[in-house]
Amino acid sequence: MTALAVFDCDGTLVDSQRRIIRAMEMAFEKQGLTPPTAENTRRSVGLALPNAVASVAPNNTAAELLALLTENFRDAYRSLLTDPSYEEPLYPGALKALDTIAEAGILLAIATGKGRRGLAHTLERHNLSGRFAVLKTADDGPSKPHPQILLDLMAEVGAFPGSTVMLGDTSHDMAMARAARVSPIGVAWGYHPPEELKLSGAVDVLYSYDQAPSTVIKVLEHRG
Repeated sequence: MTALAVFDCDGTLVDSQRRIIRAMEMAFEKQGLTPPTAENTRRSVGLALPNAVASVAPNNTAAELLALLTENFRDAYRSLLTDPSYEEPLYPGALKALDTIAEAGILLAIATGKGRRGLAHTLERHNLSGRFAVLKTADDGPSKPHPQILLDLMAEVGAFPGSTVMLGDTSHDMAMARAARVSPIGVAWGYHPPEELKLSGAVDVLYSYDQAPSTVIKVLEHRG
C-alpha cells in the first residue's frame, strides 16, 4: 500500500503572507477600493484565487469587478516576486522534515490553492522541484475545500484514504481532507489558529516541523 503525505504550500511549507497581503492591497487600490484587512486576507489563503478575492470583497460585488480584482492580484503578485522584502521563506525545519518523511518510504505530494505557475516558482526558489511525486494546484480542479484535487492526487499514485495524510494550516485544508476521508494534520504556524484547525477535524496539530515525521508515521500506522 502506498503511504502518502500531502502538503499545502502557503502557510504550511512557505511563509508567504506578506506578499499575499500586499498583492491583495494593491489589487483593490488599483480600482480605488478600500483593501481588505490583513486578517481577512490571511483567512482567504488556501482558496483558489477567484474564491479568495470573492471572500474578501464586499457583498454583492459584481462578477466583472471580481474578475478584474483577480487579474490585478496576479499582476501585483508577479511584480513583487523580485522584491527581496517580500521573500517567501521556508518555515524552519521544513526541509529536514521532508527528507525524514521521504526516507521512511512515504511519498510526498502537494495540494495547494496556488496556481501552477506560482507553485513552480516557489519550488524552484527553494530547490524543492522533484521532491514531490504529484503536484495539484488551483488549475487542476475546484477550490478547497472541495476534495477533487486530493482525490485525483491519490488516484494518480495509487494511494488510498487510509494510507494518506494531509498537512495544512487552514480549515480549508482540514475540510478537504475530511471530505476525501484522509487524516488531516494541522500546522500551528500558518494562517488559521490551532483551535480552528481542531474544530475543523484535525487529528493532531503540529507546533514545529520537528514533530512532523513522527506524527505523520503515527497517524499512518494508526489508520493502517
